[in-house]
Order: sequence, then C-alpha cells, then structure tokens
Amino acid sequence: MEREFMEFDVVIVGAGPAGLSAACRLKQKAAEAGQEISVCVVEKGSEVGAHILSGAVFEPRALNELFPDWKELGAPLNTPVKGDDIYVLKNAESATKVPGFFVPKTMHNEGNYIISLGNLCRWLAQQAENLGVEIYPGFAAQEALIDENGVVRGIVTGDLGVDREGNPKEGYYTPGMELRGKYTLFAEGCRGHIGKQLIKKYNLDSEADAQHYGIGIKEIWDIDPSKHQQGLVVHTAGWPMDIMGTENTGGSFLYHLENNQVVVGLIVDLSYANPHLSPFDEFQRLKHHPVLKQYLEGGKRVAYGARAIAKGGLNSLPKMVFPGGALIGCDLGTLNFAKIKGSHTAMKSGMLAAEAIAEALAAGSEGGDELRSYVDGFKASWLYDELFRSRNFGAAIHKYGAVIGGGINWLDQNVFGGKAPFTLHDNKPDYACLKPAADCKKIDYPKPDGKLSFDKLSSVFLSNTNHEEEQPCHLKLTDPSIPINKNLPLYDEPAQRYCPAGVYEVVANDDGSKRFQINAQNCVHCKTCDIKDPAQNITWVAPEGTGGPNYPNM
Repeated sequence: MEREFMEFDVVIVGAGPAGLSAACRLKQKAAEAGQEISVCVVEKGSEVGAHILSGAVFEPRALNELFPDWKELGAPLNTPVKGDDIYVLKNAESATKVPGFFVPKTMHNEGNYIISLGNLCRWLAQQAENLGVEIYPGFAAQEALIDENGVVRGIVTGDLGVDREGNPKEGYYTPGMELRGKYTLFAEGCRGHIGKQLIKKYNLDSEADAQHYGIGIKEIWDIDPSKHQQGLVVHTAGWPMDIMGTENTGGSFLYHLENNQVVVGLIVDLSYANPHLSPFDEFQRLKHHPVLKQYLEGGKRVAYGARAIAKGGLNSLPKMVFPGGALIGCDLGTLNFAKIKGSHTAMKSGMLAAEAIAEALAAGSEGGDELRSYVDGFKASWLYDELFRSRNFGAAIHKYGAVIGGGINWLDQNVFGGKAPFTLHDNKPDYACLKPAADCKKIDYPKPDGKLSFDKLSSVFLSNTNHEEEQPCHLKLTDPSIPINKNLPLYDEPAQRYCPAGVYEVVANDDGSKRFQINAQNCVHCKTCDIKDPAQNITWVAPEGTGGPNYPNM
C-alpha cells in the first residue's frame, strides 16, 4: 500500500525530556550556523506530557546548558529542595532515620527542584515550537522505516480506525503516514517498543550487561496544610522490601511540592524472586507506615500512575547508534539510579545526539551513516563521567542487598568519588529471577481502607486511561497457551500481580477450566509485562495514538 509521507531532516520519536531537548538543540545549532534543519517530533500521547511520569527531583544541569535563561522563560521549577530525610524502615511500624554522614553523596539534593516532569515537558514543547519544531501529539510511531541496505529512514505511524481483527473500519480508517528523515532519534522512554526492535535487529546489546528495570508507582495527594513542608524530600529503604536480602529490593519516595501537595511512590526492582509479590499492593500497604502516614493521613489522593524505569546504568548501555539513527534518553538507558534521577541525563543525551546531527548536516551529510561523533561526544561529556561514577550502584544492591550493597555504595561514592578500583556486574535478566510459586511464601495483602490504600480499578480511573475499544489488542502473546499451561502451574501466573493496572486476569470458565484474560483498556503503558513475564511471551506495542493514560501533571 502506498502511504502518504512527509520528509524532514530529523525525525524524533517521543516528546519526553530527551526528545524535546534534542529538538531544541537542533534548532539552536542551526540558528548558530545560519542553516535550516527541519525537525519533527511524534508523540503517542494525546498531548505532550500525557504519558510522562517521574518522581521527580530534578537536577537542572542540562537545562542550564539548553536554556540558561530558563527562569526568565518561565520554566516550571517552582520548589527548590530544602531538606533530605532518609529512613530505613525496619518493619510495618518502626524506622531509623539515617544520619547525613552515612548518606551517599549521590542522594544529597541541594540545588535540585521538586517538579512535575510532565509540566516541564509541556514547557520544553513550547520552547521547541517557538524555535520552529513541528510536534505531532496523538500519533504513535509503530515501526521504523528500514531500507534494503539496513538503514533507518524514519518511522511509520500506526493506522487509525482498525477493528479488533485488524480490518479497516468503514468510514473511520486512516492509514499511517511515513515520516522520513535523514536521521531518526528514538526517545520513547524505558523499554521503547521500537528501540527494543532496533536493539535486536542491530545486535546493539552484544557487549552490554543485561539491562535491569524497576517499576515506579506514584500518586499525588492534597494534604493537610499543617503537615506540608514545601521542599522536603523523603526517601526510604527496607520494609516492605528486603533489608538484608537480595530477592526483593526497592525503595520509596515522598516529595513535598507546592500548593500543599505531595507526591508519593514506590520503586520495586523487577529482579524480585517471589511470584506472589504485587508491587501495587506493596505500595498500598507501605502508605500505612508511620513515616508516610504522618503526611498522608487526612489527605486526598488526586492522581495515580505507573511506569517502568531502566536502571542498569553504564554497564547496561547498548551501542547507541546504527545506520541512520540513534537511541537517546531512557530508550538508551541513561538513568542514574544512584541518584534516582534520569531527566537531566536524558536531556543531555538528546542534546549530544542533536549536536552530532547538526555537525553532520552542516558538513553536507544526506544521512544514513552512524553518528560516531555522538558516541565520541558522549564519552567526553559529564554524562559519561556521571554514569561511570555510578556504575556499581545497581549491581551492588542486587548482589548484596540494601544494607551491605548500600555500604559498598557509600564507600564507592563517599571515599572513592565513584572511581573505586572495581566494577560490579549483574548479568541475570529480571525475568529470569522468579522462583517457582511452590517454593515461595504466599503474601496476604490487607484489604484497602479507601483512605490511605486503594484498589487497582479506582487507581486506574485516576490515571484517566482510555483506549479505543474496537482495535487490535496492543499486548501481543507470542504463544497464547503459555499463561495457562506454563505460567499458571509454575508461577501462579504472575501477570495477575506484577501489572499495576489490572490488565491481566486468570478467569474460570463454566466448565472449571481457566483462561487468560487481557483487559487492554486498563493499560497505563508501564511496560512491566514486557519486562517481567518469565517466558518473555508478552510484547507491548503501541496502540492507536492518544490511547493510554492522560496524566495532567505527573
């Protein structure tokens, strides 16, 4: 089928911090050189920011470079961090506050801001459009355009108006467009579905450690003004995760924004072993701990969302470039997990890629080559130095647990400045960490009280998630028999629990047999299923554009 097409110098997939920073930098470099560079950003969310979810304590280093006058331009950085409280939760009732001396340097947040990353992306989009970037929200990039020579030449957006069987709906069908570019940057965020395909096609991860992931679950609360401490950052380790063990690691956060609001969340490492574990339910019971309850009690939950994060760091970075394009941001895996921050690193990676492309285009390139200068620029940048200094953090926690691993990280960061004379590696993929259900203790989660803790469906409602129902399911099973025939007897089908949105259910038929039900309408696009399924049988692909959550200020 002949598709309509549009041609640009650069096509960018994803209007997150990496993609938008790349777009802005391209236009800035073009203006400096007196050249024209046409830039298109395609975004699957209904608007810029609709699919953006992050903690977020934001380090402004990259923003200072991209827009030195960001304060005058009105960037939404309204809450400077005024204090850090870090606790080790011993059990459901008690905790120990960690003295400042024992906190790794990477966890100190002086000079940082508590923000809504979604709102920062909306602001970045305004700056990009002011510079002449074309941004198309509501259009999902479905696949990369790859020519007969193996060169990426852009992307194809998804078809609109297709029924469940994939047939065009009369009067509603619109075929996807080709967006062609001399260079294409993929900034889809963690576990981008096209990025995943490109890594496989070009064998980009052949020399990298296995990537590792966590699932971050977040809520926004309006709280009692008497309990609000604007600028306070609270982090916890320990309960309900393991303190000494390595089979269930993670930690929580609670940040005091402006306007008597806090954001509260839990990151669960997807390397957990017990298939009975439910990250969503761990988060709900966590909020009853006195350290968090003291702020939330009497408040009102106003937003909910979830998103996977790529936390393997430097050791897990795949090759960054391929003919005609590059991976940037969390599609590449640039999050600094030692800081629990990935926005400034994503922005910097996008800026470095943009500078390499601008240089190539200025030299007369017609695209199709590998952007070696992006790789060189990355290795010479503060981004590489920062990721190098944090390279041991995740592996230390995975191998030795929160206490011993935390001690190793304190030594690495506070004594060696991130340059310890060793590098730890962790090559066991997260999906391979599950133990058989029969070997693990069942977890009896308390029922939600509707005040501090809630159920999945009421939570999904707060995420404003919606999909066009009459479309093909965007959660693809390679072998539809595996969930019931293999995962259920071996792992009690963990998809029922690792999904934070109630997408997957094991349902009893009238004859007593079981079937696997996918409620794709509920999907908040967190990508956990694509990561954690023990058989690697679930593939997440983009649904129709505008589908998914509509986060107002996450």
